Amino acid sequence: METCGRDFEGEYVKPFTPEKAKEIVMSLHQPAIFCNMVFDWPARHWTAKHLSEVLHGKQIRFRMGMKSTDTGRTTVPQFETTCGYVEATIEEFLAWNCDHSGISGPFRDYDHSEFWAYADYKYFVRLFEDKTDIFQDVIWSDFGFPGRNGRESTLWIGSLGAHTPCHLDSYGCNLVFQVQGRKRWHLFPPEDTRFLYPTRIPYEESSVFSKVSVVNPDLKRFPQFQKARRHVVTLSPGQVLFVPRHWWHYVECIDPVTVSINSWIELEEDHQARVEEAITRMLVCALKSAEDPHNTRAWLNPTEVGHFWFSSWQLVSCDKSTLARTFVFQFMTSKVVETQELKTNGEDMKKNELNVHHLMEVEQTGSQNLPLETVKQEAAGPFGPDLLPVLPSSEKPPSERGGIFENDDKDCVGKGGEHFGKLHCTKRQRRMSKSENATVGQIASNHATAHCQTFISTDDVLDCVVNPQVTKIVAQLLIQGRSL
Repeated sequence: METCGRDFEGEYVKPFTPEKAKEIVMSLHQPAIFCNMVFDWPARHWTAKHLSEVLHGKQIRFRMGMKSTDTGRTTVPQFETTCGYVEATIEEFLAWNCDHSGISGPFRDYDHSEFWAYADYKYFVRLFEDKTDIFQDVIWSDFGFPGRNGRESTLWIGSLGAHTPCHLDSYGCNLVFQVQGRKRWHLFPPEDTRFLYPTRIPYEESSVFSKVSVVNPDLKRFPQFQKARRHVVTLSPGQVLFVPRHWWHYVECIDPVTVSINSWIELEEDHQARVEEAITRMLVCALKSAEDPHNTRAWLNPTEVGHFWFSSWQLVSCDKSTLARTFVFQFMTSKVVETQELKTNGEDMKKNELNVHHLMEVEQTGSQNLPLETVKQEAAGPFGPDLLPVLPSSEKPPSERGGIFENDDKDCVGKGGEHFGKLHCTKRQRRMSKSENATVGQIASNHATAHCQTFISTDDVLDCVVNPQVTKIVAQLLIQGRSL
């Protein structure tokens, strides 16, 4: 039996062997926290102060977002496209984070009482390019992945309130080691995807964002979000969180300084996801190139700016790009989709034996319909004192219970930002038959219908065409060698 404690010689032993840990990671379908697995890792001592000495003088990019007060809480996600950015050293970040009056330097335009800072997605291979020995301080081989260390890892350093918008990662599963401070994770299962109103705007390779501000949801605009099953957990130093494939997550820093290290583990199931990402990237490139290719900030995440148009793995030929532009032109010149055309297309689809609604149902049915006892039985699994399950939360959303920080009355929901990709519908579009609604309704339900308008932008088209459910079906068709 694998338990944490001392062996006969008084030495601490880990609760799981690498083989057992990997078995858990590869078979578990719900988030869980590993305890007592990293107590001997050198990276256990990687506080922000320590890293400022290791990386002395090295400038890194910090994302700057606005804190909000209880009276200024927003229902709009603070996407990375709406944030400011600062190039600074960790020393300068720590000085600013101490809230020194009259501070100068790169953070001088950001009042600490109003802004948070986040050095996120910092890949070790770039950050420590001249200190590669430090890769050995991270020992993912303890989780059954031999040779995996800091080279395959990412560093995150944030201040109180720093957060990432709710999203899912297209590839793999995730192991997250909390080094300093605490982070609160809001997680949602992949079966609840349709309740989170997924969008690819702003576009970032391998990330699907939610239109919902999950800490303060606008339930009038996104009523289905009430059905999403929120799992909330606070990750403390020394713990490792396992995030299964395609679990949605919103992550917020709830201490003055936080440091985390993560690694995305590749999975066999990623093959189809890579096809879906290639399709998405092709369409985004083709559609948006119809506009000014230099005007990318509103819809392209900063991580993609600069290398998007000439990506080395872009799978777009000139002919395909031209075809996509032709499609956009034809779509844009027609203000509405005629009912008769929809019916004809529906008949053609039947003739080709393509049941889109069935594909969507297969994708979206899952544990949401499982009885409570079944969920409890799954939760029993391999869990114990050293492997803690992350269970559905019975708490109300933070917006309904007050502040979301345990040690500060300022929350971390971004102030400002904007909605992307609204798809408004006309009366004629709403007069579709039940069968047509069954086919299109699941996708259309992800779009707001607050105000009707005749103008349709390429962002509207993009948000619909690259909807994850659509690209999944297209990928399945391509893999199966089928066509409409």
